[in-house]
Amino acid sequence: MSMTDPIADFLTRLRNGAKAQHHDVTMPSSKLKQQLARILKEQGYIEAWEVLPAGADQPGERIVITLKYTNERRPVISGIQRVSRPGQRNYVDHSHIPKVQGGLGTAIISTSRGVMTGHEARKLGIGGEVVAQVW
Repeated sequence: MSMTDPIADFLTRLRNGAKAQHHDVTMPSSKLKQQLARILKEQGYIEAWEVLPAGADQPGERIVITLKYTNERRPVISGIQRVSRPGQRNYVDHSHIPKVQGGLGTAIISTSRGVMTGHEARKLGIGGEVVAQVW
């Protein structure tokens, strides 16, 4: 199976891992995935993340994300969605950055100044590509 959208794969692995109540999820790493993980951690959606170096058994770096659950063992990520896809990019200016779940969720935007939350991008007055939404 060819990987046309590694970010969708990243989000799907998180979604499935949380549904199955896994402790952590491992997947191939990339700069963008590391930025997404950083934001998910800052926003409190995941417990932790780390990058494992390429090993003899595995070419390329891998990223390990430790999922976060409530005391009732419910995943903190209740929904995660790819917005901009390779076939249909979704660019917005700062005034059209989506509010996720009435502001309870987080939009993740890839801007000219790096990957950030929709809130940060709005504050800086810059738009970009809406990569994903988490709530």
